[in-house]
This record gives sequence, structure tokens and C-alpha cells, in this order.
Amino acid sequence: MSDVPARWTEASVYPDMWVDPADDPRNTDGVSPDGELPTLQDYVASYRLTLRMKCEGLDPEQLARRSVPPSTMSLLGLVRHLAEVERDWRNWIVPDDPAPKLYGSRDADFDGAVGEQAVVDAAFADLAREQAATDAVMAEYPDLGTRVGRDGIALRELWVHRVEEYARHCGHADLLRECIDGRVGQ
Repeated sequence: MSDVPARWTEASVYPDMWVDPADDPRNTDGVSPDGELPTLQDYVASYRLTLRMKCEGLDPEQLARRSVPPSTMSLLGLVRHLAEVERDWRNWIVPDDPAPKLYGSRDADFDGAVGEQAVVDAAFADLAREQAATDAVMAEYPDLGTRVGRDGIALRELWVHRVEEYARHCGHADLLRECIDGRVGQ
């Protein structure tokens, strides 16, 4: 017997994919968005959905399962971390009245990711709320060249940073999920 799960996928057309393209909610028919801002918004939305897909069907213990020691990373920790990051981005835009940390001091987002249903429910509610709040603040600045906050960061840079942050953590989520139950990434 081995504790290593066998690799598997729900896809039948492409065995190295998460789901078949026809069943993938991230796939869109037609042309890509026109313009820089709609393209960035589309990428952020797709990565957000990817993270949720990587967490689907797992119980609280599985979501809280840590990667390899000494890392404290888990899927639940990633959800909590991204909620915290969304809040931080908003604080970059509106630095005069910063929202406090959601989970406390450094690494509390990962350290507090324990396998309890209430913690899981709160993490996903926090993420949805923080995403909506950050989206609302960023929508006030449709010109990507606008500089905001104390450091004068361009909205374009903030949007690209959001894509990068979600993409990187979705890569982590691929590996975490495969370690939990063998489900391959896409």
C-alpha cells in the first residue's frame, strides 16, 4: 500500500486535463475580449475560478492538508492568503484608511487554515467579499495609466500583479490537489 494517490482526471478527451474543454466553465466560445482592461479582467476572473475548481469536492481536512514540511501551504491557506492579498491591494489604492489584516500577523492566513467547516466557510466568504470590494474600488479607475495610492502605482501594474499572484497560486493549487487525491492540473 502507498499513501501516494494515483493520478486521475475527469477529462476523457485529454487525460492530462482537469476537465474536458466542453465542460470547462473557464472556456468561452468566440473571440477574446477587446481591449487591455477587459483582457486583464478576463484573466483575473479565470484564475479566480481555477482556484475554486481546485478546491471543489474536498472536505475541510483535505483543504487544510499541508504540502511538504516545513511549508504551511494548503489549499485552504491559499484561499485565506488571497483574501488577505485582495485586501492589501485595496489598501495600496486607498492607503489613508487601510483595512486591518483579516487573519492577524505574518503567515496567520496559512497557520490558521485548519480543517474545520466553519473555517472553510469563513475563508470562502472572506475571499468573495474581498474580491468584490477590490473590484469595486478598481472599477473607479477605468484608465489603466491612472496612478493611485501613496506610492503612485499605476492601475495597469496592479492588474498585472493580480494576474501574476493568482496564476502563481493556481500553480501551487495544482500540485496541492494532486498530492491530496491525484487529480491532475490544467
